[in-house]
Amino acid sequence: MTSTTALTAQNTTGVKSIHVIPSSFVQQQVEACLDDIGADVVKTGMLASASTIEMVANQVVKYKVASLVVDPVMVSTSGSQLLPQEAVKELSRHLLPITTVLTPNIPEAKLILTENGASIDHQISSVSDIERMALQLQALGPKWVLVKGGHLPFRLDMTVAQSEEEKKLILDVLVGPNGQILRMESPYQASTTAISAGISKGSDVATAVRTACRYVEAAIRTAPKFGYGNGPLDHFHSLQSLPFSPGYFIEYLLQRSDVRPVWDKYVHHPFVYAMGDGSLPLDSFKDYIIQDYLFLFCRASALAAYKAKNLPDITTSNQMAANNILELKLHVDYCATFGISEQQVQATEEHRGKPIILTACQRRNTNAIAACTAYTRYCLDVGQSEDWFALQMALAPCLLGYGAVAKMLHAHPATKRDESNVYWPWIQNYVADDYLEAVRHGSAPSFVNASLIGIRVEELLEKHSRLQSPNRIEELVKIFIQATNMEIGFWDMFPYK
Repeated sequence: MTSTTALTAQNTTGVKSIHVIPSSFVQQQVEACLDDIGADVVKTGMLASASTIEMVANQVVKYKVASLVVDPVMVSTSGSQLLPQEAVKELSRHLLPITTVLTPNIPEAKLILTENGASIDHQISSVSDIERMALQLQALGPKWVLVKGGHLPFRLDMTVAQSEEEKKLILDVLVGPNGQILRMESPYQASTTAISAGISKGSDVATAVRTACRYVEAAIRTAPKFGYGNGPLDHFHSLQSLPFSPGYFIEYLLQRSDVRPVWDKYVHHPFVYAMGDGSLPLDSFKDYIIQDYLFLFCRASALAAYKAKNLPDITTSNQMAANNILELKLHVDYCATFGISEQQVQATEEHRGKPIILTACQRRNTNAIAACTAYTRYCLDVGQSEDWFALQMALAPCLLGYGAVAKMLHAHPATKRDESNVYWPWIQNYVADDYLEAVRHGSAPSFVNASLIGIRVEELLEKHSRLQSPNRIEELVKIFIQATNMEIGFWDMFPYK
């Protein structure tokens, strides 16, 4: 939250003009913030006038603010006067006695001391001189004083630099209660705002200052270098943003330019359409049911339970494994209608794949050796070499895809929706509301077992995708694409006409 004390007309080369906002209106801004949300730390910058300084001090006392960080902004980086001379004594009288951390640069420190009667009759030219100034400022009331040494750069041997080439080090001197003196060496001086943020998060003052120095160093190093003067820093160097809004990971995933063609090829596979219109050779469907049974038996869900790091994820993985077992029963029941016993299904070997004749273009874009063995081993390999969520991404095309395929066929005009299509009951299983609800939210579909909490596929993916870094999302997308190609290859094994 910010209360604006003055408006400036400025650019990177300097401040052109200052419009001071009446202290009465600044007070209304402060009260609006503190009456509502409150603040653990208040940080002041350019206060602009003596009346505003007194008002801020009164508000800090009124609202019992725990920590006050005062950056006595008097002169801008480009040399512009930002605080009237008469306001300096008001700052010393009203703010410094209640200040937690005071953070002047060397010219500001000299000005405050001079206005308070201190005699500075020699040039500041050593670390000892800076420490002496900090102790004198602390005597005016602040608990901690950080004198920022940006105006007095040093050589690496801690002597004062005499040329631009010799400027290698900035030394900030921090003095605290009980005579503590700390030297913070950095290429750049600390940011008062960053110090305040650190204190608000619970850091002690010394740690907050040290962290702020590192923050500013990175912000300057990655700055966009706008303008001809002292341009803005990169204050977002440590922030990462995900490429999707919370709750919309799956939508983002399936609409990506590298995912959508593969996903469409999977959902709209000729094998799928042949099931829809009933033209799929029965032997192909029988082989498919048996191989799908073997894929479901691939131990991936059990491995996921082992890889999980917390009880909810272990529970979810165990539920997925139990759900697979129940879905296997569905496969066995279907096979029985074709005169294939469970013993025959279990005695069948995994399909090792077969060569697929492709055009040159198809060879560039298709996994040509997809098979049940390759698919199951891929999932297990991801589960063994990657983390728990990577395994979920490898399984996601199967878990999400069957619902998507059934939904597409259910709406397709060429689909036969009667007893003449032997595959229609199979399609209905995966388009039923209870199955789709299971995929979305975890309520088990009736054709599996209504008493069992089923797979929370979409909910699981949405929850855990938010915990990933942008780079990790890219890695997970590649796993999803590869697994989707495996699904395509799985259907490629069976003649569709």
